[in-house]
Amino acid sequence: MRNKPDKTLFIIVVVLIFFGFFIFTSAAFGLLTKAGADFSVVVTKQLAVAVIMGMVGIFAVSSLHYKKWNRIAVIVFISSIIACALIFVPGLGFASGGARRWLVLGPINVQPAEFLKFGTILFLSHWYSKYKDKSSDIVYGLLPFIFTLGIAALLIIKQPDTGSFLVLAAAAFGIYIAAGAPWKHIVSIILCGLLGLIILISVRPYMMQRIQSFIDPESDSLGASYQIRQSLIAIGSGGIGGRGFGQSVQKFNYLPESIGDSIFAVAGEEFGFIGSSILVLLFMGLGLRGMKIASDAPDPFSRLLATGIVILITAQSFVNMGAMLGILPLTGVPLVFVSHGGTALLFAFVEVGILLNISKYT
Repeated sequence: MRNKPDKTLFIIVVVLIFFGFFIFTSAAFGLLTKAGADFSVVVTKQLAVAVIMGMVGIFAVSSLHYKKWNRIAVIVFISSIIACALIFVPGLGFASGGARRWLVLGPINVQPAEFLKFGTILFLSHWYSKYKDKSSDIVYGLLPFIFTLGIAALLIIKQPDTGSFLVLAAAAFGIYIAAGAPWKHIVSIILCGLLGLIILISVRPYMMQRIQSFIDPESDSLGASYQIRQSLIAIGSGGIGGRGFGQSVQKFNYLPESIGDSIFAVAGEEFGFIGSSILVLLFMGLGLRGMKIASDAPDPFSRLLATGIVILITAQSFVNMGAMLGILPLTGVPLVFVSHGGTALLFAFVEVGILLNISKYT
């Protein structure tokens, strides 16, 4: 029987969107002291994408039956691979800060890695629902997982965007486990993943610097540890109730990427422990409600896709917040629904819309 979309999930997402825009607007005040940054343009774009287009997108996607995504999963995945590969084509890809992550489409820049993240979890959900009785096999279970994630790793890590890949790997791994992966495959993937991460850290000095600054935030205070130190100063100075809306000091010329990776630190400084805790609880509520929808999903495809979406959104959010709190190494991933970034926001809205549609049939 067809039901209405899950009200609890919808309310949580709406609160996150508006609370996130409120935080973003305050963090954007920090742009007033930066040359070449236009406060009004940045905030207007965020309003257009995060609030207006976001709500329209959620309603539009939630009205589209989730089974249609199953039919076009392969096309979406292949398209996402092509889009991600195009950033390495001269004249199409745009590099900034030592990373080549953006694709130039006329007047706008998009981040294809977000498309690839969505395409990957969509394809894996399609594959394991199609071969649901063979997911424990090496040929139909383990090898497709390695092959699919390997393609994503090649394209995302090369940019480099290690943080986004780790979030995607967590979501893909969750789908594989939910599909019925045997323990020997799970353990093998974990061991190989740890080995691969160690090798990656050893060949990329900036990753080793982030590990060192995580272990000892006092080391290299003007270099690798600068961001985490400024973040901890901001969050610590917020106290219990915060300095108040717009009163952050750290967002002015101290916190790198105050409207991006460091936006949770601004929230902590202005809204304190209470406001930060509310934000954490909202993401926890989204995760728990999303997993309830996944557990009640009507078929394997919707169950796996819902699982992947929930992990993708919540893992990225908690990785971002954990990094700003100093309990995880810095990864450079944005805070979903809050940080600046049109492509990430749009795909988050698409994913929430799919979750809401699946909830109609639980």
